[in-house]
Amino acid sequence: MKEFALIFRLKNITDFKPSPEQMQERMNWLAGIASQNKLVDKGNTLLPIPGSAKTVKPNNVVTDGPYTEIKEFISGYVIVKAETIDEAVEIAKANPIFDQVGGNIEVREVLKRD
Repeated sequence: MKEFALIFRLKNITDFKPSPEQMQERMNWLAGIASQNKLVDKGNTLLPIPGSAKTVKPNNVVTDGPYTEIKEFISGYVIVKAETIDEAVEIAKANPIFDQVGGNIEVREVLKRD
C-alpha cells in the first residue's frame, strides 16, 4: 500500500481556529481513517501566525513566512495509506473542511526513503 500526504490549505487566517464542533467533526474524520487502518500519521498543525514561519531562499535570503508569495497557506497535514491516489483523493473528499471553511486539500504520494 502506498502512502499519501493530505496537505490542508486555507485562504483566510480566520478559518484557522475551528469551533469545538468543527474540531470534533475533523477528529471523527481522522478516527474513521484510523478505524480502517489507513492512518499512517495524524500529522500536525502548522501555525500561520507572524513569527512562526520563515522561508529560506538561495543566497541565504530569509523572509518572514510564506505569505508574501502565495494566496493560500498550509495549515497542516496527515499521512494516509491507500492503494492508489484515487483512493487517497476519496479519503480527502470526506474531510469536513470543505463544508466548514472552504479550504482545499492537496494529495501527494510520499516517496519513502528506505
